[in-house]
Amino acid sequence: TFLNCKFIEQGDIEGCHFDVADLRDASFQQCQLAMANFSNANCYGIELRECDLKGANFSRANFANQVSNRMYFCSAFITGCNLSYANMERVCLEKCELFENRWIGTHLAGASLKESDLSRGVFSEDVWGQFSLQGANL
Repeated sequence: TFLNCKFIEQGDIEGCHFDVADLRDASFQQCQLAMANFSNANCYGIELRECDLKGANFSRANFANQVSNRMYFCSAFITGCNLSYANMERVCLEKCELFENRWIGTHLAGASLKESDLSRGVFSEDVWGQFSLQGANL
């Protein structure tokens, strides 16, 4: 568990590198994770609560547990976070807790947020239509 941690210094243009990391069930609460790189990380069960994730890169991050070729379960708790300008292209975050987040300019092309709780979120106009949200709670 990381509580109130800073993973970027003021003025830095690049954040912490978590790429290819095993972050299963990791917990980050009230952390500064702007510009962090989570690409190719195993993020199944990750908890990100009230974190600044502005500009973070989640490309090819895995939030799913693949049981078989056709069966998988997603698990993530991303709540109260600033996801503005984050790269979440093609992420699968189905049936996850994703409420009270800021999604301003977030890159969500091809992402699936089906049946997730997106309530009380703030979305910019440009993100709509980029991702699947069937059955999601808005």
